Amino acid sequence: MKALRTGDQNLVKQINKSVVFHTIKNKGPISRAQISKETGLNKATVSTMVAELLKESFVKEIGAGQSSGGRKPVMLYFHHHAGYAIGIDVGVNYLSGILTDLSGNIIEKTTSKLKSTRLESVVDQMTAVTGNLIQKAPDSPYGIVGIGIGVPGLVDSKGQILFAPNLKWRNVDLKQVMEEKFHIPVKIENEANAGAHGEQLYGAGKNIANSVYISIGIGIGTGIVINHQLYRGFTGIAGEMGHMSIDFQGRKCSCGNRGCWELYASESALLDAASKRNLPDGHPEADLDVLYTEAQKGNVEVIQLLNTLGEYIGIGLTNVMNTFNPEAMIIGNRIARFEPWIRNPVERVLEERLSNHHPFATRLRFSKLKDDSTALGAASFAISDFFSNQKITEMESLSLT
Repeated sequence: MKALRTGDQNLVKQINKSVVFHTIKNKGPISRAQISKETGLNKATVSTMVAELLKESFVKEIGAGQSSGGRKPVMLYFHHHAGYAIGIDVGVNYLSGILTDLSGNIIEKTTSKLKSTRLESVVDQMTAVTGNLIQKAPDSPYGIVGIGIGVPGLVDSKGQILFAPNLKWRNVDLKQVMEEKFHIPVKIENEANAGAHGEQLYGAGKNIANSVYISIGIGIGTGIVINHQLYRGFTGIAGEMGHMSIDFQGRKCSCGNRGCWELYASESALLDAASKRNLPDGHPEADLDVLYTEAQKGNVEVIQLLNTLGEYIGIGLTNVMNTFNPEAMIIGNRIARFEPWIRNPVERVLEERLSNHHPFATRLRFSKLKDDSTALGAASFAISDFFSNQKITEMESLSLT
């Protein structure tokens, strides 16, 4: 048998370490013997990898577990407070920030209205939010391991914001700006991709191999998960389905196209329709909170607007279903709160427009993370990059080929 080269041996060690780490993370508290049995790695290899993880503060020991005869085993668990991450969701009319531990548990959260969409103003507001979250992070071995930022626009594989039509940004290197301010690694991602990742890890997309997350805010973006992997496309900008035309002679969109889906099925479409009808009475500037309250009160006119919105959402989802045939379509972002009023019209349109080969009803889901999908997903990307730099690889990436 051909001997392994040094590089190969290092790779095998990295893979073994990653396997042991993720086994502890996902199944702890767990003993060394159980890890060996679960992974097929010999006990000496497991002990070596555990010793490294203990030294690096990624794993901790707790009291002895039950013995099946002989000495009681020492149990191991993932030290999810070894560091913290920040996730930022940049909306068109809001800014949300969260502080999480390494398992994605939210420690602190703040949400505020965006004062302006001018880049300088957004950066100032984002800097203040990030600085505040950093101050609130508990002491830990690694401190803040990374900052993840979800942005509603085209983001290439290097994290450059190519175009954010609703923010009117072009060619923005937000990563460099934020790294210079905080000297912490920054990950920039499309907000729908971040939302899809958040739902896949913690929400309605968990344990689903193929899904499409539809982020409905001021605009519409989609995050596409194929075989548990986020699909980014050739240049990293896949998923801009909010800009597919559903009316070829429709209104002009800020992206340059006409009749885009988001002009009819988004938060801005709902607010525009409410404003044109002066709804609800007594609220000169209706926002989602006002409309939600009125819907709960049974305001017929508001419910009619939501019914129309649901129908337009359904039209776009018909194209999503026909294009990707996913196991689940997940509606997320700020419109998800209106599920009680939009689910039925969405499903009605899908039933009317899809062939009998699409069992749509079992595939339509609403976000479990509500408004936190993007911020959680962004923070998780930052955490993944941190572990990658520590030579701990994601389970889906483990391979000798």
